[in-house]
Amino acid sequence: MWQIVERKIGRAGSVKQRQKRQQAWNRKYGEDNWMIGYLIEGEFIIQEDAFDLIYYPSYVQHFQNHPKDLEELIHTAKKLRNPHADATTGVDLQVPAILKYLEEQQLHLQGTELVDIGSWKNQYSHAISIRLSPLHIKVVGNPKMTLEKFWQERKCLAIWKEERP
Repeated sequence: MWQIVERKIGRAGSVKQRQKRQQAWNRKYGEDNWMIGYLIEGEFIIQEDAFDLIYYPSYVQHFQNHPKDLEELIHTAKKLRNPHADATTGVDLQVPAILKYLEEQQLHLQGTELVDIGSWKNQYSHAISIRLSPLHIKVVGNPKMTLEKFWQERKCLAIWKEERP
């Protein structure tokens, strides 16, 4: 079973920062003995599953509640980019979430422009870039919390502990 050992572990950071932290966790807890995830309804959920339970459904909810954002995105964008992830070699979750939604709805980008999802140093390509940023998307089931706040503040590190008989 998973036992949470560190809470609020912060942003993933650049590739080098992630590798350094992962090496430290390997030394401290053992290689393949730790996992990043989220405590959701009292249960530790690994990050990849949390994407499917929280991150992606938050974008689904946003598009259902704001169909004009979806329409604008489809008619403006030819391609999507996360400028923050590109600039910092950070992890990009918002573009994959949006592309998954489009694919599942059998929708296609029909525009001609590169559209940023989010910003970097207050620079962004379109107004829709900010509206679709995880800094503004509400967490599914919690309209008072943004997706970015949830994803950063609720992230934790757990280690695998064998259950005692």
